[in-house]
Amino acid sequence: MTPVVEIRRVSEHAGQEVTLQGWLYNLRESGKLLFPLFRDGTGIIQGVMVKSAVPPEVFDSVRGLTQESSLRVTGKVRADKRAPGGFELDVSNVEVLQLIPGEAPYPITPKEHGTEFLMDHRHLWLRSTRQRAILGVRHEIIKAVRDFFDERGFTLVDTPIFTPSACEGTTTLFEVNYFEDKAYLTQSGQLYNEAAAMAVGKTYCFGPTFRAEKSKTRRHLTEFWMVEPEVAFARLEDIMTLGEELVAFLVARVLAKRRPELATLERKIENLEKVQPPFPRLSYDEALKILQGKGSEIQWGGDFGGTDETMLSETSEKPILVHRYPSQVKAFYMAPDPARPELALCVDMIAPEGHGEIIGGGERLADLALLEQRIQQRNLPRQTFEWYLDLRRYGTVPHSGFGMGIERVVGWICGLEHVRETIPFPRMLYRLTP
Repeated sequence: MTPVVEIRRVSEHAGQEVTLQGWLYNLRESGKLLFPLFRDGTGIIQGVMVKSAVPPEVFDSVRGLTQESSLRVTGKVRADKRAPGGFELDVSNVEVLQLIPGEAPYPITPKEHGTEFLMDHRHLWLRSTRQRAILGVRHEIIKAVRDFFDERGFTLVDTPIFTPSACEGTTTLFEVNYFEDKAYLTQSGQLYNEAAAMAVGKTYCFGPTFRAEKSKTRRHLTEFWMVEPEVAFARLEDIMTLGEELVAFLVARVLAKRRPELATLERKIENLEKVQPPFPRLSYDEALKILQGKGSEIQWGGDFGGTDETMLSETSEKPILVHRYPSQVKAFYMAPDPARPELALCVDMIAPEGHGEIIGGGERLADLALLEQRIQQRNLPRQTFEWYLDLRRYGTVPHSGFGMGIERVVGWICGLEHVRETIPFPRMLYRLTP
């Protein structure tokens, strides 16, 4: 029996007969030659079938194959510099597992399709070369995130998805029934992360996050994945440096491991190669002057919108760290700047090329009395935060952290226009299927 191999490993079997398992990607015919393209999820390889070299029924079965029919293919691997990947398969036999009938063809053909059609067929669109490239980059980024924190002594602590209260703001909560009570889908694991940091020093959580924000912009999903580190004794400057190192690490890993996928996506490699520390750092006041100089009507005290972030990103080829926003536009748990209490010790990282905020975080409020005051001012339910206040009653220390949205990072590194392509099955304001 011939060995079953993946297409990505055919180079290890040059001159040998192998079996591939996958699907027909495309088929071209030229006289007594057939040129089927096979894919198996790890790559694509061109097959060559000569009519005189195989039984008639095998040749006819391949000639009758339809797009995405599933099959097992046997043939000899042959090096060919002209072929994609440098190898072709001289096909000797094909076992058809399922032939898709011609009267009900595969819906996504090699022609142009509208976005809504592709999103409605997302379960099939994922098979396309472009979408598989994005999935490969996403996988690499997620693996690199874990490697980054694991190698630096962080402890992964899983935080709840059901929560009793808001973390980021009560207007963006998904409320769900919880037996005889009500709960909310998590907006962030940060509050629980703070508890974990007091136990292990350096921690991170990594999981799905939900925001009921009624936004239809190209940067928003209602369900996305976020990694959130939290570090005891860290100040704002420490966490800014950590975010800078993380992002540079992710870009370097993708450049090292996923060049073929970036090529498929036609990503400008030279733009990513510039993403090395240090990144530019701007105070909110400095960023505001730049925006007003570019024509933005934003006034002091306002949060930056998507257009503002795009304008800022035009000033640098690297991500920009904007710090010390007005406290009024940031969460209740942000520590105030001792030099200017109206400012929060916070930071947002803005990706280049108009991809928006990819990191948000800062130094947490460690003072019990001030935290109690903030909870009262924001009309938050005191009882549900008693456990959080305990962290300030028993061994409080300065501590800092941030959240990084995976989909926005994937979108930026891949050079995608919309985040809907960055996650296998996106959930948006008007999309809950497939």
